[in-house]
Amino acid sequence: MKQSKRITITDIAKMAGVSKSTASLVLNGRSKEFRVSDETRDRILALAQQQRYQPSIHARSLRSSRSHTVGLVVPEMTNYGFAVISRELETLCREVGLQLLIACTDENPSQEMMAVNSLIQRQVDGLIVASSMLTDVEYRKINQQLPVVQFDRIIGDSPLPLVVTESIESTATLVEKVARQHGDEFYFIGGQARISPTRDRLAGFQLGLERAGIECRPDWIIHGNYHYSAGYEMFAQLCARLGRPPKALFTAACGLLEGVLRYLSQHNLMNSDLRLCSFDDHYLFDCLPLKIDTVAQDSEGLARSSFEMITTLIEERTLAQDKLYLPTYIHWRHPDSRA
Repeated sequence: MKQSKRITITDIAKMAGVSKSTASLVLNGRSKEFRVSDETRDRILALAQQQRYQPSIHARSLRSSRSHTVGLVVPEMTNYGFAVISRELETLCREVGLQLLIACTDENPSQEMMAVNSLIQRQVDGLIVASSMLTDVEYRKINQQLPVVQFDRIIGDSPLPLVVTESIESTATLVEKVARQHGDEFYFIGGQARISPTRDRLAGFQLGLERAGIECRPDWIIHGNYHYSAGYEMFAQLCARLGRPPKALFTAACGLLEGVLRYLSQHNLMNSDLRLCSFDDHYLFDCLPLKIDTVAQDSEGLARSSFEMITTLIEERTLAQDKLYLPTYIHWRHPDSRA
């Protein structure tokens, strides 16, 4: 089957009996400025609609020296928080005529740079990154050519603009309250110790125990990665070591909590006395028999602030603030927490 030819602005001009430049002025909304008659304008617009004419994004890019695309780099799309943020960012970009290109890194620094280079080759106008890198050297080089905004994670003490969630104080507040009731045995399951969300949430966990007058035992801290399978394995090993579920547990992210819940469900422990709390929230937690207290992030706020920051930089305007720490709220579900 022969493929239909794409309708161009030249085709529209021929059909309307006008020059290409006149058709271009009308289709770019400049007919009044250059005094194109209403009759000619209406004829061109009617033909464009009838022929389903779409302007070429490549031609638009050549005229403006911009691709009108933004790159988003995330560790994985199965993570609930990153999925919500990606969806919100895509909506925000679409509303202003931008295309969002998403790359996943699987928490692998080498794969991350391959993904970033691929986005740069596609000439994105800016990058929003949740990085797994230990250093920002490569991103600072990239930032000399196009703007880079960090979100969710901080690469060391990088000076690059960032949008992250405040997590130390909110985690400490939650943990302190739970620890005053279950402080004799309180475990922490987290992701990679090298990345900033793990470090901050662990710092909050330890601060909460300290405020409750409890010394954090080294064997209470367990690290893995943020995939749900790691949460499952770490919790399974902990239960095997104790011969039972722990009395209290804090998971550093929703994915880890998912793994814990899978284990509890498979072993008919959803009605156990385990006091469970976590960083990250999910609406389905309201439906579980096990009442889980959580620190909820403002995922929409993270997306919106990252979008505003990257578009400001792309337009070469000055940022009002280049480091944003967004507040959280604690969703208390356990009856003892609300007492």
